[in-house]
Amino acid sequence: MPLYEFRCDTCGSFETWRSMAQASEPMLCPSCDALAKRIYSVAGLIFTPSALSRRIEQSAEPKVQQRHSHSHHHNHQQGRPWMIGH
Repeated sequence: MPLYEFRCDTCGSFETWRSMAQASEPMLCPSCDALAKRIYSVAGLIFTPSALSRRIEQSAEPKVQQRHSHSHHHNHQQGRPWMIGH
């Protein structure tokens, strides 16, 4: 359920959890029972300007992955092990 923000002319703004089906229904102020208006605001993004610019710059660069090496040091046989000696 999303959190919606409303404003009462008498009491000020308040928030309430409502289902999406109830989003367009009128809301009464919990303090004075007056009709409250829904407030539409932008989504809250928590980015500092430097973090946002760094994220944009890094998203254009391809990510380089290194091949994993074995933890032990010996050669693995390549090819088909059942054909040894042929």
